[in-house]
Amino acid sequence: MTITMRSVQSLMMTTLVLALATSKTVLASDPDILSDYVLPQNSTSVDASFFTFTGFRGIFDQAPKTVKTTKASMVEFPALNGQSVSYAVLQLPPQTLLPPHTRPDAAGLLFLLDGSLEVVLIDTKNNLYTKKLQAGDIFICPKGLIHYQYNTDSQLPATAIAAFGSASARAVAVPPSVFASGIDDVILAKSFKTDIDTVRKIKAGLTTS
Repeated sequence: MTITMRSVQSLMMTTLVLALATSKTVLASDPDILSDYVLPQNSTSVDASFFTFTGFRGIFDQAPKTVKTTKASMVEFPALNGQSVSYAVLQLPPQTLLPPHTRPDAAGLLFLLDGSLEVVLIDTKNNLYTKKLQAGDIFICPKGLIHYQYNTDSQLPATAIAAFGSASARAVAVPPSVFASGIDDVILAKSFKTDIDTVRKIKAGLTTS
């Protein structure tokens, strides 16, 4: 069966609707704070170490063999509480994929440090945008839209930094949100215009991956 660009767009749009429907929370933003920063619980003062994050030290010393995301969110860096910003370093070995996902809390800026990276974004009007990034390029992923990153190079890894407008920019992965959320196989088969056996194979693949 030939898969056209239009069918890919329709599939991703259906997936977007189902992913949002199965998400536990709606689109949200960080609340504003009335102070310069938020002190940790049971603390009355802080020093410069509170405003410093050292969790990225050494992550570039050895290239990972699988996709690796190292985060600096409010969980890892409590000083970000109330600051509406967070970071992540994405490391993609050759021919690896960061699967389709959304971020319901914030937009994201992706800055490619080295290598090349294919980024794909689909909006709520069913428009599909694809761009091959080179080192030094920046790509924005608007809040709540499905997107993914794919290192198509067969030899070289890719490294990128993602900045988010939220201290806790959750990622909602599309495949498990749809196929591992308990939606009945019949409903999924009808939604994706396929058969139940295909749906079950997809579910099995997600379980074993």
